[in-house]
Amino acid sequence: MSPTDCSVTLQQLLPTLAPKKAQCLLTQLKDEGWSAVKDIPFFNIELDSRKVGKNAVFVLLKSQSNDMAKSAAYLQSAAKNAAFILSEIELGAVSLENQACPVIFVPKIRRMLGSLIQAVLQFKQPQTLPTIIAVTGTNGKTTISQLVAQLSDLTGKSSAVMGTAGNGRLNHLVQASHTTGDAAQVQQFLYQMGSEGVDVLALEASSHGLDQWRLQGAPIRTAIFTNLSRDHLDYHATMAEYAAAKARLFDTNYFPSLTHGIINLDDEFADLMLATAQKSGLEVWTFSLNPHSKATFVATHIAPSLDGVTIDIQSPFGNLQVKSPLLGRFNVANLIAAMAALATLGIDFNELPALVPKLHGAMGRMQRVPSDEGCFIVDYAHTPDALTQVLSSLKAHCHGNLWAVFGCGGDRDRGKRPLMAKAGLLVADRVVMTSDNPRSEDPLQILADMQAGLNTEQLAKARIEPSRKAAIDWVVSQAGAHDIVVIAGKGHETYQEINGIRHDFDDSAVLKAALSQRQHISRPAV
Repeated sequence: MSPTDCSVTLQQLLPTLAPKKAQCLLTQLKDEGWSAVKDIPFFNIELDSRKVGKNAVFVLLKSQSNDMAKSAAYLQSAAKNAAFILSEIELGAVSLENQACPVIFVPKIRRMLGSLIQAVLQFKQPQTLPTIIAVTGTNGKTTISQLVAQLSDLTGKSSAVMGTAGNGRLNHLVQASHTTGDAAQVQQFLYQMGSEGVDVLALEASSHGLDQWRLQGAPIRTAIFTNLSRDHLDYHATMAEYAAAKARLFDTNYFPSLTHGIINLDDEFADLMLATAQKSGLEVWTFSLNPHSKATFVATHIAPSLDGVTIDIQSPFGNLQVKSPLLGRFNVANLIAAMAALATLGIDFNELPALVPKLHGAMGRMQRVPSDEGCFIVDYAHTPDALTQVLSSLKAHCHGNLWAVFGCGGDRDRGKRPLMAKAGLLVADRVVMTSDNPRSEDPLQILADMQAGLNTEQLAKARIEPSRKAAIDWVVSQAGAHDIVVIAGKGHETYQEINGIRHDFDDSAVLKAALSQRQHISRPAV
């Protein structure tokens, strides 16, 4: 029997909810609301009015734009088929074509929505859900989640991921529109993975997802904090608000299933994450790249190269050496966090070093593209801090010029644009500023914003090329045999969004084509 084959009522679901969630539901619906809908049968819960089929429950949530006219239109559309509607928005008296469809105002519906959706799925056909390891932070989420999944598979525990690079088993990822899906997408994916027998799910917890309660009801056991630097200030008003959203991942008021917190002690926001985790009574493990740190896991010696890195790790399980194929100093932190996460699941930490050489980085994360001469790398770095880390990691190995090709996204935090330019110019020898995803903005205006405040000396190191393909072609034609070139900002993405249209564009593919053309041109005639 499929979970969509039979109907259920809220009255039937109530005993299956955790007591706090059941009480929250009753309180929010109030007596009149509960009486109106408790015995109405429905098949499923939808958050998209376009997907509301016959006898589904539609949940109307607030949007960032808070457009009341659009919300009323969604309500009208959903009411044609819905069994009833639960609305986070108080729209007042709305005339509906289907007057038999009750509309109940539930202002805090997000606080129980995930639990309610999972309860519907489990009531019809119970499944054991995967153990969830969730990762939050500005940078490193995708890499850590994929390393957790790879290590899980290598230890015999089947795994899946949910995040920026896609959802599903590692070799069968399905692209998603958001790092953290909405509450329905998250719960349905959890249920699907449970039905497929997945043991461990590594999940990226974005600040948007945490702030909007999209992960509510997800049984997260272990939470990881990577780092925090400027990003998403078009959504969060301040860095303090951004950090507070991240800290929710360590709060058992939001995630009562939590047992462990793994926190980067080197980050300036570590104290906030530690305080939240300790207040929640979690077992807290920390990690650090400072050899003198008092962290739980410490990298006491790091020997990086363009082939990977050798790391000496001091841990409560003993001291050991790891040889990793992952490029970059920051990937040392990512690897240690992933290894620690596996240890929270009861896996022997000392067995992991033998598995590490079999790992590979996430697509578009310090991804080296083969070339006859020079070193060419594609990376997702799209914040000033991430770009600095990537370039600094490679600078130590560069015997020629270090090149950086990058841009900034449109319709996002404009204040980040000159910071990105300065980050690139601070470390790289030569910089090419180009388009990223301009979205609805003029690429030339974005490039102008990036150049704001730069002096003559800085501008002399930079080339401005609005066409991303032309920028990549040009840098390939100019790079020398001992140079390192980083194409940053888009990483795994296979599109470029311009005026609302996604055009096919894959940095790796464009780079490979340019390298092939260079090799063809330079090959002597026979």
